[in-house]
Amino acid sequence: MNLNKTALGIELGSTRIKAVLIDEHHTPIASGDFEWENQLHDGIWTYPMSLVHEGVQTCFARLKADVQEKFGVTLTQVGAMGVSAMMHGYLPFDKNGNQLAEFRTWRNTITGEAAEKLTDLFHFNIPQRWSIAHLYQAMLNGEDHVKDIAYLTTLAGYLHWKLTGEKVMGVGEASGMFPIDSETGDYDQKMVEQFKTLTGVDLRDILPKVLPAGAAAGTLTAEGAAFLDPAGDLKPGIPVAPCEGDAGTGMAATNSVRVRTGNVSAGTSDFAMLVTDHALGVHREIDMVTTPAGLPVAMVHCNNCTSDINAWVNLLSQFAEAIGAPQDKGALYTMLFRKAMEGDADCGGLLSYNYFSGEGVTDLDAGRPMFLRQPDAKLSLANFMRTHLLSALATLKIGLDILTQTEKLPIDKLYGHGGFFKTPVVGQKLLSAAVGAPVSVMETAGEGGPYGMALLAAYLIWKDEGETLEDYLDNKVFAGAKSSTVMAEESDVAGFNAFLASYRKALPVERAATELF
Repeated sequence: MNLNKTALGIELGSTRIKAVLIDEHHTPIASGDFEWENQLHDGIWTYPMSLVHEGVQTCFARLKADVQEKFGVTLTQVGAMGVSAMMHGYLPFDKNGNQLAEFRTWRNTITGEAAEKLTDLFHFNIPQRWSIAHLYQAMLNGEDHVKDIAYLTTLAGYLHWKLTGEKVMGVGEASGMFPIDSETGDYDQKMVEQFKTLTGVDLRDILPKVLPAGAAAGTLTAEGAAFLDPAGDLKPGIPVAPCEGDAGTGMAATNSVRVRTGNVSAGTSDFAMLVTDHALGVHREIDMVTTPAGLPVAMVHCNNCTSDINAWVNLLSQFAEAIGAPQDKGALYTMLFRKAMEGDADCGGLLSYNYFSGEGVTDLDAGRPMFLRQPDAKLSLANFMRTHLLSALATLKIGLDILTQTEKLPIDKLYGHGGFFKTPVVGQKLLSAAVGAPVSVMETAGEGGPYGMALLAAYLIWKDEGETLEDYLDNKVFAGAKSSTVMAEESDVAGFNAFLASYRKALPVERAATELF
């Protein structure tokens, strides 16, 4: 095995850290992972940095063990590597590299005042989870640490810095910190100046340098190698691609980086991304981010997707154990997802809200998972499961309607990836019902973001001179890729629309729950 002809992607997702190693044919050959969960600490959704370190190291150790078992070699080097993570959030450091505040993740909805004021100032939507909203809110709150900030980054940016010593990041990840000018591929200079006038802070002094996919972003240092692999086998000097966010790696993993392509990532959160060729109006429900190459992307991001499904599956798993019939968790998910396809298209009078946390698209700063039913509803396991699966997509559908109906963006086909699509056909068909368009899932969809990051690492070292990321993925990665495409039946589309009408109508019940319970 020639380790120099491999590329490694590591992604820190909401519930799992995963590493994927690919070969020169862009085929996944080994992996490792580490499961974790965010914590609500003093009203802040966060992950302790000690757990970040433990998780990354454990994940890499399991990848090493997988390589050893499959190929009989010790993983001492790779051709190139890259790290990605959940986008947005807030990680401030002082001039000595000391962390100044707890890591505030994308899930927090505590920056409403800042997001609204910056949106008005820039005439550009600034969502609550963006790093600049967190920074300005900390200023508005008078938080003492703000005066000491020498570097502000994201989780992916932090790990890239830890591995390479470089304070840089990919343009897609940077677009979730501060607005990007796609003409320059850098932070929007006019907005940088507006923020300086407002606060006196020059963001170029504290934000990471922006790089496009394929640009040199440093190499693995001796300290970085020792951090990633405390066992001491990994060698320094490995080229490291610009770090990206989970949106950018999802685009790469589904070959959705060219204009008029789109994809949906559905896991703990879900988000849809459509690559556009023109500027859009300002909508509070729509983020404007970029591809890893810097093209503008309209993004509908929802904080809540599968967490409530997971909670109910865990409850049903406990019931199975209680009656002496324990079930494999993976098999249980598959059975329940398939059961949902037997339910009524409109869920038979059942309704649920999957809001573990606040949701910007529906203007809620907090969430309460809820299940409701009409007295004469058809309460069955099939309808119960279908309700929760449609609920996981409902908020996404509300945002996508703005793009398709108000902005007239066409959706010819979407690519899906993430845990929601693990059970064949089910997630595809229900998403197709939501958007009224075909949904495709690639054979590699289960590898998700870390696979996308591995592809970006491969692009760094294996691209031809002048070869764009779009052409590299089209011609060298996905030319012969296997995928399945599903189009929902008209009855499923009509059923989803009926469910969504009830969902919209009852939203005041969810809002009342956040105020009263």
